[in-house]
Amino acid sequence: MKTIALIGAGGKMGCRITDNLMKGSQNVYYVEISDRGIQNLADRGLKPTSQEEALKSADVVVLAVPDVAIGKVSSSVVPNMKSGALLMVLDPAAAYLGKLPRREDVTYFVAHPCHPPVFNDEVTPEAKRDFFGGVAAKQAIVCALMQGPEADYQKGEDVAREMYAPVMRAHRITVDQMAMLEPTMAETISSMMVTVLGEALEEVVKRGVPREAAKDFMLGHINIQLGIVFEKVNPFSDACLIAIEYGKKYMIKDGWQELYDPEKVYEQVDVMLHPEKLKDLKAKE
Repeated sequence: MKTIALIGAGGKMGCRITDNLMKGSQNVYYVEISDRGIQNLADRGLKPTSQEEALKSADVVVLAVPDVAIGKVSSSVVPNMKSGALLMVLDPAAAYLGKLPRREDVTYFVAHPCHPPVFNDEVTPEAKRDFFGGVAAKQAIVCALMQGPEADYQKGEDVAREMYAPVMRAHRITVDQMAMLEPTMAETISSMMVTVLGEALEEVVKRGVPREAAKDFMLGHINIQLGIVFEKVNPFSDACLIAIEYGKKYMIKDGWQELYDPEKVYEQVDVMLHPEKLKDLKAKE
């Protein structure tokens, strides 16, 4: 049985992980220092353990803290971990930028949820409304062994499966590949496009279309469009293909694929962790 130290156990992400780890058979130390976080643990019948005490015996240390805090928190955690222990972060950003302290005898592992897919077989109301996963809806996860012995990969995946349960499959990738998935694919591109869809709906509402009619029309068509692109259920009509090209002309910049180039991926991650740099980028445009 592994001993796990969950740092930030009473926070937004920490509570979701805490709820799942409480169902398992692992020995878990719940580390939390904020008043709100401590109260969240108390609501679950848990008492926090000090970071110092938890790190003495932890085989796996999970940092459930905001991305911007990973560098600072890890600098106080990693030096006090026991040799051979595994540090898990929940997002590739800090690891990708080299924010984790150097220590060769500690394993670094990154695990991130894919979230429940649009196309699924969920039938219960609870699962259908579990958009983020980790509660009732099944999801996949991605995992990366950044440094450490090969045998530690399975240790990390096993813990990640408990944290993000119910998990239907785990994909092993690299930290660099995970950074291309998030932020580039999932946030810089996909979240931006979905935001534009929301703005498109608001625009037709502003122009007089009833909101509920516009929303039903938009979500129904998105369902078809996702089916066509990702499930190959049918091709787009010839007229729709022309409309797609017309839209691209006005809305999509040629060469957008360079967002996946290593230097651009690094820039995106860097800006996310240092928002003040976004002003400098805009000034250069």
